Parts: sequence; C-alpha cells; structure tokens
Amino acid sequence: MTETTRGVAAMIAACTVWGLSSLYYKMLADVPPITVLAHRTIWSAVFFALVLMVQGRFRVLMQALGQGRQVAHIGLAALMISTNWFFFIYSISVGHATQASLGYYIFPLVAVLLGFVFFKERLGLWQQIAVALAALAVTTLTIGLGVAPYISLVLAFSFGFYGVLKKSLSLGPVVSVTAEVTLLVPIAIVVLSIGGLHVTDPAHLALMIGSGPLTGLPLILFSYASRRIPMSTVGLLQYLNPTLQFLVATLVFQEPFGIWYAIAFAMIWTALAIYSTATLRAASRKKASA
Repeated sequence: MTETTRGVAAMIAACTVWGLSSLYYKMLADVPPITVLAHRTIWSAVFFALVLMVQGRFRVLMQALGQGRQVAHIGLAALMISTNWFFFIYSISVGHATQASLGYYIFPLVAVLLGFVFFKERLGLWQQIAVALAALAVTTLTIGLGVAPYISLVLAFSFGFYGVLKKSLSLGPVVSVTAEVTLLVPIAIVVLSIGGLHVTDPAHLALMIGSGPLTGLPLILFSYASRRIPMSTVGLLQYLNPTLQFLVATLVFQEPFGIWYAIAFAMIWTALAIYSTATLRAASRKKASA
C-alpha cells in the first residue's frame, strides 16, 4: 500500500467517524449538553495527554503553555472549538442534526470567505459565485422557516474562525488541541461542580469517557492524511462528514426535511460542486505549470 493510499484511507476513516458521531451523542441526548461538553473536554485532555506522553512530546505541551502571548492565542482557539463542540452536541440533543450537517456543508465556503477577509486570499469568479450561492441558500432557508438556521451558522463560523486561529499557530495539531482542551479543563470542572451536573449512570459515564478517544482518534487520522495527500483531495473527502451526518439525521433520526431544506441543500450542494470544480482546475493548472 502506497503512502497516498494510506493517506486516503486515513482521511476516509476520520470523516466516517466524524460523520457517524451523531449516533454516539444521540445516546446522551437526555444528558444536558453542557455536561456532555464538560466531560468531552476533560476526557479529550486525558486522551491527548497520554498520546503526547507515548510520543515523548509532553515537554512540547508544557513549553507551549509557558508562553503568555501564545497561550492567549490558544485560548481563543479553545473558545472557538468548544463553541463548535457544544452546538454540535446541542443539535443532536434537540433534534436538529440536519442543521448540523448543513453547517459543515457551509464551512468550506465560509473558510474561503474568511481567507479573503483575514489573509487577503484571492477569490476567483467561480469561488465568488459559490459563496454568494451559499449566502442565498441561508437567506432562503431563513425566509422559509421564519428563523435563521443559527446552529448551522454557528457551527460553520466557529470552525472557520478556529481554522483562522490555527493557521497562525506554529504548534502541531495534536499538541495544539491538547493545549486547547487543557486550558478548558478547569472551566469544565467548575461547570460540573457548580452546576451539580455529575453523571451517575454507569452507561452514560462510560460514553462520556469514550468521547475522549472519539474526539482524538479522527484528529490523529486527519493529521496523518493531511501530510500524505494533496489538500484538494483532503477538501473533497471532507464532504463525506456532512453527507453521513445528513443521512443519519434524515434516515436514522427521521428529522423532518421539508421543501425549504430541500431548496437550501440543493443550493449548497451546487455551490460546493462549483467550488470543488474550480479548486481542482486551479490545482491542475498549478501542477501543470510547475
């Protein structure tokens, strides 16, 4: 098996875990989302710390947390990822997993927009059309439902801003995520203590503990894949995640999927097709001219 094949397999595995994770969190639907988030934070920190110890890189984490300016940067990233995690868990708990899938479909287009705003990355004509079509989809859904799909927007923009912050961090993905959840652990402990949100059911507690590896393993697979396959391939394979989320929401959870959702999703899928085609053509031209 070649390195590229291994990378593709790792990326598919990571996106499959992410895409099916709603099934896991649905088993915790009767637990307050803030409790699930607090436990996910704590057990993710434990899992990542163990990984760094095995890799012999725990000292790198300590060095990262010893630099004041960098800690503030990591803290902002931690705020973004915890917001993303909370609203994903919340969407499953309240029966809006379809909105969550829409959010992760929108994310690549939000990332393009944020790249333009923060890094002055040029937007080609077709990319502009894709972003405009995504905005039109959200507007159409807002008008149709009478309320903005705020879960979708929060998920897309929180993950987008998380990416902006991560872009200017020199730490590797495992070290940086470990640092982020480490900063969040004291807050998680306070939330559980003050809120009286302890989990006493053994099955629920086992699921909470399992959320640590569930969070960590796909990230490690993603990191492995990103170093072995082109970013254009990474981008295309990532659509597997929201697609699986969408199928679980509509077929397994049987959430309602009315005409307004159908119109909005059709627009988003069209926008992604335009964006992906433009990206692949640009990558092909760059490769040909190299």
